[in-house]
Amino acid sequence: MASPRSRSARARDVRWRGPLAVLDEMRREPGVTRAAVARRLGLSTGSATEITARLRDLSLLAETPAATAARGRPTTVLTPHPDGPVVIAVDLRQEDWRCAVAPLDGRPEIAETGTHRSRDPEHVIDAVAQVVRRLHRRHGERVRAVSVAIAATVQRGRVVQSAVLGWDAVDLAALAVDPRVPLLIGNDATLAGLAEARQGVAAGATTVLHITVEVGVGGTLVVDGRPVDGATGAGGEFGHLPFGDPDLRCPCGARGCWDLVVDGRAIARHLGDPPPRDPRTYAEQALARASADPAVRTAIGRTASGLAGGLAGLINAMDPAVVTLGGLAESLRAAAEPEFTAALAGGLMRFRRLDPPPVVDAALGGDGALHGAVVIALDHVLTEDGLATWMALRS
Repeated sequence: MASPRSRSARARDVRWRGPLAVLDEMRREPGVTRAAVARRLGLSTGSATEITARLRDLSLLAETPAATAARGRPTTVLTPHPDGPVVIAVDLRQEDWRCAVAPLDGRPEIAETGTHRSRDPEHVIDAVAQVVRRLHRRHGERVRAVSVAIAATVQRGRVVQSAVLGWDAVDLAALAVDPRVPLLIGNDATLAGLAEARQGVAAGATTVLHITVEVGVGGTLVVDGRPVDGATGAGGEFGHLPFGDPDLRCPCGARGCWDLVVDGRAIARHLGDPPPRDPRTYAEQALARASADPAVRTAIGRTASGLAGGLAGLINAMDPAVVTLGGLAESLRAAAEPEFTAALAGGLMRFRRLDPPPVVDAALGGDGALHGAVVIALDHVLTEDGLATWMALRS
């Protein structure tokens, strides 16, 4: 016989199933109409009206009349309630950071930005924490999660190393705002890939390989909308596969990392320049002058070949349905298309050359990691437990 507790849990799940499905549709397509949601979910007009009324009463969504020229019953557009839950998202990058607030439709609005005045992690984290605390004071109990995308290796929800920032293990607990509000931490490239698979150019694909180049290369494999993070959450460190020169030692401590042959450091090395302090800016400047400088064009071609060769290896191993390119990976391919295409084809197994997965530019651009941070935050909020907690706060 089922226990009272299990019966209660099942009843709660049934109670929230319809509302969660409606909120997921609003999140999947911001600006969706109630009629469209009802069609997709197979709801009668009466059920859709009842569920949306309940969500309005809980300050979870709002409705405005939809502009339509068609005949039939008028419908409404579903939008996040102005007093509803929000999440704070942080994008902590090599040179700067951004903080944003997003409601239940997942659209982040940048609140504040800043550059790192020091490489000292304590100084960087303190600057971001001050902004997060201000946003929490502004929105109060509406804040249901704080989510951080960081250019670092993340294991079991903790930063263990960042070759990009020059950090070893650091504690981001200062970014927490309340014991009842979770602090979620993820690798920036992983989160960018998640966002592309959920709401970007690869939405709907079952298996997505995302590759991004900033300082080094990162990415993730997303299967059925979930990143493959490995046993401890530190999976997806593609930049530290030994696809590079074994004579080169990476700041991570390993030799021959792919990181070192795909970014501004590689371009500088091919040109005989010293290692740049900011490899991303160096790469952008080189790309800008490639058409006028044959030596730079050659260096970029060699770098694009290094990127494509490693990508071919990942395609062989992981069998993605689609590959998305983010960050400077898009620009490297565009600037050296012949070299990229030749190296990719040369690295693919023969049977894959007959029908390779499409390799497409990411839709979310430099905002991918920020969007991904919002995605995992809302995944936490939009659960039976999350909605029950919100309902308790509103009572």
